[in-house]
Amino acid sequence: MVALRSVIVGCGSALPARAVTNDELATRVDTSDDWIVQRTGIRQRHLADESESTSVLGTRAARAALDEAGLGPEDIDLVICATSTPDHTFPSTATQIQAGLGIHQGAAFDLQAVCAGFVYAVTTADKFLTTGAAKRALVVGAETFSRILDWEDRTTCVLFGDGAGAIVLEAREGAGTNADRGVLSASLRSDGRHRSKLYVDGGPGTTGTTGRLRMEGREVFRFAVGSVTDVIEDAFRRAGLGAGELDWFVPHQANRRIIEASADKLGIAREKVVLTVDRHGNTSAASIPLALDVARKDGRIREGDLVMIEAIGGGFTWGAALIRW
Repeated sequence: MVALRSVIVGCGSALPARAVTNDELATRVDTSDDWIVQRTGIRQRHLADESESTSVLGTRAARAALDEAGLGPEDIDLVICATSTPDHTFPSTATQIQAGLGIHQGAAFDLQAVCAGFVYAVTTADKFLTTGAAKRALVVGAETFSRILDWEDRTTCVLFGDGAGAIVLEAREGAGTNADRGVLSASLRSDGRHRSKLYVDGGPGTTGTTGRLRMEGREVFRFAVGSVTDVIEDAFRRAGLGAGELDWFVPHQANRRIIEASADKLGIAREKVVLTVDRHGNTSAASIPLALDVARKDGRIREGDLVMIEAIGGGFTWGAALIRW
């Protein structure tokens, strides 16, 4: 049975020029390198300067993905940007990336699912491609979370960083089996009852301000390890595959302890887990594509590998997707 698949044909990333170590942060807030590393695994993060907006970082990452794919702006008919830190209330950051790349056709829009945004965006793009509504999609995860942090709250400001990652998805015919290249399955969930555990305390429709990030760290940890595995198991079930067949697990890079505990619970060997949280911190919707680009560039992820992406974000929102690279 012939089936359309959304195949990754390019990958790219962009990071702000400035890297900030834990020791440097310790000069600003009451913390230490040991405290941060033991609890999160983070050793540094990149912070954007005034010239490095979300769309600027997203455009750089998208251009790198197009270059790797050997494609130009005329080849893209869909741009989706997953972000919680847009340049403006409107227009969407995706349209600014579209314009920055010289793409003048197709559709462009933002998708907001916080840290799960990239998984949601990949799943959404897949629906456009596999139904014939688009031929090639640029899927971007871009964030400047440093703009919404409370720099006096040591429990949150040490966790996050800025950056962007992007992939190019192309609709290609497959045999309709799990040996096909492309997105094989996906599973998305949300539960708005958990808003108070991870949120920003402002917005244009309430306070008229941007607001600052607030988090109940223990509750987020408990939910991430205890509940998020349902979408991973569902994605495996939909594809008719199991954890033992996985080549690489590329989760949202929020906390090393969460990542390892989730992998252990699912029976995924730790050597199959891609970890970049130590160098990037939590970059929200950008974390998965940043990690994909690292693992692709260093030769770990190769064509034909089975890759699982997974994330949980504020709301809560969470999701997973199985992709044959």
